[in-house]
Amino acid sequence: MTMPPLALTQGDPAGVGPDITLAAWENRAVLNLPPFLYLGDPDVLAARAKTLGRDVPLREADPASAAAIFANALPVLPIAAGATVTPGQPDSKTARGTIAAIEMAVALTISGQAAAVVTNPIAKAVLYEAGFAFPGHTEFLADLATRAIGKPLLPVMLLAGPKLRAVPVTIHIALSAVPAALTTELILDTCRITHADLRDRFGIAAPRLAVSGLNPHAGENGTMGREDDAVIRPAVEVLRAEGIDARGPLPADTMFHDAARATYDVAICMYHDQALIPAKALGFDDSVNATLGLPFIRTSPDHGTAFSLAGTGAAKADSLIAALRLAGELAATSKKEG
Repeated sequence: MTMPPLALTQGDPAGVGPDITLAAWENRAVLNLPPFLYLGDPDVLAARAKTLGRDVPLREADPASAAAIFANALPVLPIAAGATVTPGQPDSKTARGTIAAIEMAVALTISGQAAAVVTNPIAKAVLYEAGFAFPGHTEFLADLATRAIGKPLLPVMLLAGPKLRAVPVTIHIALSAVPAALTTELILDTCRITHADLRDRFGIAAPRLAVSGLNPHAGENGTMGREDDAVIRPAVEVLRAEGIDARGPLPADTMFHDAARATYDVAICMYHDQALIPAKALGFDDSVNATLGLPFIRTSPDHGTAFSLAGTGAAKADSLIAALRLAGELAATSKKEG
């Protein structure tokens, strides 16, 4: 049976989403990309192609027709942008179309009409102006999934690159709020979800988890903070008792060099930048943001909207291409049922 297409959202239409989508489709054959269906405004895509000098044929499609169309034209499920779009100039009037594309992608994937959700970058500040109530993509996707299946879910952000996989336990919160938000139970839940998805979706039979400390030197026996011994260490002990190969808390400043990375499959970090700084430093152009713990597969480029590059031809499509390839691989090999 042929795999359904990936559902690719437009992201913020004034950002680089249209640019990198066009570039990805142009390289579909040489890179053997899985078929994808673009959810967004075809007029915006056509205008961006003209600006960039790209001769990319577009064709209106639905999930059933997208795969057959993909070889000869970029299939588009039309969703109106809501305003005239100028590259590099975000407009809150387009927020509704950006949100609708995400909602449609999730609905198509949960229903089995799409194989996975791949999201182009959004500008959260633009969405906030229009009343968007979530810190980011990850939390919104979890809310959509929760409403679809009727039970709460914990979304786990994974940055996956050729040199490092990293997961932040706390995500889009201020650094000052991290110590209070960090609990043994949250670390346990994050590690369990990560372990299960690495095993069942990524095909790693016995994932090795390296769990970072929160404070410098993992607290230095309590002299630089109590959280490492009081909150993180008990979680690692429970995980090990459950048969999960976890170790820590480890000093974060020695976790990411070549020899250290060879000893684990994923770094579990305590806050956003502790995970994303090494992930992006080691693979900015080809790392992928994947959301674990959902009843569907979701990947995304690991970069933002890059408004300054939109329409200039300077935006690189490497991370989107990596996201499309990973989504296709996970959809083809996943052992989980939707």
